[in-house]
Amino acid sequence: MRAALVQLSVTDEPAANLPVTLGFVQEAIAAGAGFVLTPEATNILSSDRAHQRAVLHPEATDPTLAALRAEAARAGIWLLIGSLALKTDDADGRFANRSFLIAPDGSISARYDKIHMFDVDVSETERYRESEGYRPGTSAVVAKTPFARLGLSVCYDLRFPYLYRALAHAGAEVLTVPAAFNDTTGRAHWEPLLRTRAIENGAYVLAPAQCGTHAAHGGRPRRTHGHSLAVAPWGEVLVDGGTEPGVHLVEIDLAEVARARARVPSLSHDRPFAKPAP
Repeated sequence: MRAALVQLSVTDEPAANLPVTLGFVQEAIAAGAGFVLTPEATNILSSDRAHQRAVLHPEATDPTLAALRAEAARAGIWLLIGSLALKTDDADGRFANRSFLIAPDGSISARYDKIHMFDVDVSETERYRESEGYRPGTSAVVAKTPFARLGLSVCYDLRFPYLYRALAHAGAEVLTVPAAFNDTTGRAHWEPLLRTRAIENGAYVLAPAQCGTHAAHGGRPRRTHGHSLAVAPWGEVLVDGGTEPGVHLVEIDLAEVARARARVPSLSHDRPFAKPAP
């Protein structure tokens, strides 16, 4: 399977982001990709909750989701929409950060709501509270396709290895990690964490990312790290998307998953143990 990582630098206006995303998806299709992946926050990157409430939609009427489903059906490809910010019916008004796997007929094959919320103080001047605007998901997801079993995750999930272990034990051969990774932490941790998740589970890791400086409606601009990565099951970096928007192709061969897992069969060596007292 030829996969394509789409690297974006979205604004806080979904209507402006959609044609750019469609253009890159079409470029990937023209290059022969049968599986195309976009980053987290494909439709918008914004911390202004009032602005989000004004421009976002629920899943049923979201224009980005509808257009990308139509494009997948037109081209007959599998498409992972890394995530969309969507309105929900939650009483507290929080949004969903939801990843979608779209089948070649345009249907939604799987959904995954990001479980781990990025609530951190990176520095004295850089603070994030994702849980103030987004509700966390509660269920891990493995999706079956004709070319691989996919373990779905989003961005900050990357720091929680037990999630990926559960996905691998549930049969995942390819781990998807669409992200809008903070530039400060990305420079320090992005590649090592992705390579580790691949190595410890003997799985491909496909991580399409946001890059550059993003407009902020009434607030401070935000920088994301870029460097969309594809990592082989033995830990080699196969693709590095650098720091500019674009499309990056990689060939996926499940024989490499079987080979890595045969060489170091750690998935069969997990053992229960008593946890130490805090």
